[in-house]
Amino acid sequence: MNARIGALAAACALACLMAMAGPASARQTVHPKDMTDASMPQHHAHHAGHANVAPPPTAAADLSHATHDTHTTVVPATEARSPDYSDGYGHGSMPGMDMHDDPAIGMLLLDRFEYVHARDGSHAIAIDGEAWYGGNFDKLWLKFEGERTDGRLQDLRTEALWAHAVAPFWDAQLGVRHDFGIGPGRTWAAFGIEGTAPYWFETEATLYVGQGGRTAARVAFEYEARFTQRLILQPSLEANFNGRDDPQRGAGSGLSNMEAGLRLRYEIRREFAPYVGVVWQQRFGRSRDYARAQGEPANDLQFVAGFRIWF
Repeated sequence: MNARIGALAAACALACLMAMAGPASARQTVHPKDMTDASMPQHHAHHAGHANVAPPPTAAADLSHATHDTHTTVVPATEARSPDYSDGYGHGSMPGMDMHDDPAIGMLLLDRFEYVHARDGSHAIAIDGEAWYGGNFDKLWLKFEGERTDGRLQDLRTEALWAHAVAPFWDAQLGVRHDFGIGPGRTWAAFGIEGTAPYWFETEATLYVGQGGRTAARVAFEYEARFTQRLILQPSLEANFNGRDDPQRGAGSGLSNMEAGLRLRYEIRREFAPYVGVVWQQRFGRSRDYARAQGEPANDLQFVAGFRIWF
């Protein structure tokens, strides 16, 4: 009986030894790093002394582990991606990949294109606009402002200016101006500044020097008060000065005339906005006398309706 028990015990021991000596492919090999990551929270594993702890597995890595569940392989972080992410390419080394910080662009703005109804019953068409082309620091400006009354061009101011940025929100301008309309044409050299004053007042101030020692100056201010994203109230003020009398053009010395406007527009689109408003015009000094001699009022209240458009 004892012999049978001994033989059975020997057979069991031999079977256990054969199972332990089986093929290596039947066992799962676990990297010590995996054991550390699996047994510790992430912040503990970070301080476990492993210099190359791999990042969290991606979806592709999860699929790889699910497919080859008989063996777990950890790819060192240093082999996951080349340290040269640009693959040897630098700025400007590939055609069409240059980045320009100051591209040249342009715009045409008709700030006012309006029908004018004066207090005495007369009517006119007025226009005020500008176009520019260039970069952030240098631009070419074209400006125009005029009025046509009773089928005749009353007055038209045109300017061609080069503008250079001299401070944040401010440009210095240099160019020429020419006046058309009633009376002889006048040509001026123009020097000025344009920009945004504190509290977002759009400001223009220009000095003009003409033939025969003539001088003039013009200042203009605009502001936009937004009631909503589309409904905007735009007050404006413009004043013109002359160094000496110019009776042929109806302009007196000193403060010649001033115009104050208030226009309410609705932006159907950012590029197109109809508006209505009122404008008050006042002439001063000799300009007032010249106007009265021509049968024109020295001051006038006008009602306007038009649209603002830009491209």
